[in-house]
Amino acid sequence: MLEFPTAPITIVVPFAAGSGTDQTARAMAQSMAEEFGATVVIENRGGANGMLAAQFVAQAKPNGYTLLLTTNTTQVANQYLYKKLPYDPVKDFQPIGLIGRGSMFLVVNASSKIKTVEDLIQAARATPGKLNFGSGSSSSLVGSELLKQMAKIAVTSVPYKSNPQAVNDLMGGQIDYMFLDSSTALPLIRAGRLHPLAVSAATRSKAAPAVATVAESGLSGFEVTYWNAVYAPAGIAPDIVDKLAKLIASAALSKRMVLRQESLGSEAITSTPNELAEYQASEVRIWGRIIRAAGIEPE
Repeated sequence: MLEFPTAPITIVVPFAAGSGTDQTARAMAQSMAEEFGATVVIENRGGANGMLAAQFVAQAKPNGYTLLLTTNTTQVANQYLYKKLPYDPVKDFQPIGLIGRGSMFLVVNASSKIKTVEDLIQAARATPGKLNFGSGSSSSLVGSELLKQMAKIAVTSVPYKSNPQAVNDLMGGQIDYMFLDSSTALPLIRAGRLHPLAVSAATRSKAAPAVATVAESGLSGFEVTYWNAVYAPAGIAPDIVDKLAKLIASAALSKRMVLRQESLGSEAITSTPNELAEYQASEVRIWGRIIRAAGIEPE
């Protein structure tokens, strides 16, 4: 069997430095180095809702040394958000494994007069079209669009290349609210810079149990979550897929990663390559229903 790895592994992240996915990738790289002595380089290729990074990895040599650590954005949602993709989310990739799943917090500036989901809905109804929300990922966008649809409110969408840019404007008062991944939101909530209105999952976050879910706040049935997984370019040798899958799963369940996920409101999960392929197919069906229900038209 081919010895692997014998050179540095590049993990390509489809979002900017500081994003939740970037933080997860850097923690994974550290775990891979500590657990197996592997040299891992993180390369951020943000922009176009993750499409630039996905296309880059899809076209990379299928030798196991270029991986995509991504989310449901590139592998599930984009096919419903764009009329044409520069990559095929199934045919162009070899699934390696799931590494985590998380929820988002619906947040506002700490000085905002809006303190609850009910406050937000009432403010939106009082001044149709005046309130705006930011989003720098598909999960963030879908969360706000689903809220808009379920609450029957008229608000304005402000798109960003990544969530950190949107957060800066949220704290600066340029936008009114947003759904933000837990890994980015919780430190800012704990620091008193953002105020949480609710959490997007069906159940409360163990990291912030006092924060109610959106469903508990009056919009029964509301649920939006996100996940992280690792993919390689299609065509990679089966023995390297097997080695990568074991390496990624072990790193994802390392003490460092489990504690990190728990502290930031996520959970460490793993899968086989086949289980990830099946999970992705299931998520495609679920997200398709959510995006169509929210009335989001492909760009």
